[in-house]
Amino acid sequence: MRAPIEFHDRMLSLGLARVAEQAALASASLIGRGDEKAADQAAVNAMREQLNLLDIAGVVVIGEGERDEAPMLFIGEEVGTGNGPGVDIALDPLEGTTLTAKDMPNALTVIAMGPRGSMLHAPDVYMDKLAIGPGFAEGLVTLDMSPAARVSALAEAKGCAASDITVCILERPRHEDMIAEVRATGAAIRLITDGDVAGVMHCAESAITGIDMYMGQGGAPEGVLAAAALKCMGGQIQGQLLFRNEDEKKRAAKAGVTDLDRIYTRDEMVTQDVIFAATGVTSGTLLPGIKREPRWLTTETLLMRSKTGSVRRMQYRTPVA
Repeated sequence: MRAPIEFHDRMLSLGLARVAEQAALASASLIGRGDEKAADQAAVNAMREQLNLLDIAGVVVIGEGERDEAPMLFIGEEVGTGNGPGVDIALDPLEGTTLTAKDMPNALTVIAMGPRGSMLHAPDVYMDKLAIGPGFAEGLVTLDMSPAARVSALAEAKGCAASDITVCILERPRHEDMIAEVRATGAAIRLITDGDVAGVMHCAESAITGIDMYMGQGGAPEGVLAAAALKCMGGQIQGQLLFRNEDEKKRAAKAGVTDLDRIYTRDEMVTQDVIFAATGVTSGTLLPGIKREPRWLTTETLLMRSKTGSVRRMQYRTPVA
C-alpha cells in the first residue's frame, strides 16, 4: 500500500493564491451590475477550474451547499488532479455576492486548504460566533458571557475604557438586543450588511481596521473559514452551531456532528496547519478591490500559512481585451 503523500503547504500556497485570484477576476465585469447570481456563478466556475489544475486529491468540506443544492463545488465534491496529497478545502468563491452586485466594500474570494480531516465539516446552518485578535489570554471572552461582559473583559485586558472598543456585528433583526446591550456599555459598533469572514479577520489587525471584536450569528461554513484565517493571523474564535428545526439537526448528523451543544474553539474547527488565500473584489479595509485601467486589471491577494505565520500580499496584473 502506497504511503500517503505529505501535505507540503509551501509548495501548494502559490497555487492556492492563483485559485483566489482567478475567481476574483472572473467576477470583475459584474461588479456593480446588480446581478448577484451571475457574479457568484462566474467566481464558482473559475475557482473550480483552477482547483482542478492543482496536484491534489481534494475534497470540498465547506462549499456552495449540499450536493442536491449546488451543481459545482458542493460539499463532498472531489477536486484536483488526484495525484497529490489528500486535502480538505473550505471555500467561498465570492464572499459578499450582494456587496459585489452593489459595488459595496469588503467582497472577497476566499479559500483555505489543510490536510485531510483537518477541518470541521460544518453543516449549512447558523453559528453563534465570537472573535478577538491575537495577544490575549485564551478564553478571555467566551460565548457563555453576555455581550456586555465580553466588552468589559476585553477593555480591561487592553487597558482601555469600554468606549475605546469597537465591535463588528452583522446588521440583522436577530441582533437588535445584542446591539443595544453593546452600545449601552459605551462601545462603538461597526455594522456590516454581509461578509462575516472579513468581519472576523478584521479583529486580527485591529490597529489597521479599528475592529476589536466580532460577535453574532452567521453561517457556520463561514465560521470555519474565519477560523482558518485566524489560525494563520492569530486570534481567537469560538463558534456554536444553532439549529432552527429537525431538518437542520439531520444535516448536522449527516456531517458527523454528534454534540449539538458543543462550543468549538479555533483549533477544534481547524485542527492542523492550513494555508489561506483571499483576493479583494471590492475595496475594503483588509484588501483593495480589483483595479481597472485601460487594458489592465490588477488584484491583490492575501496569502497566509499557519505553520510559519507568514503573511504575503501579492499583486497580480493581467492584460484584458
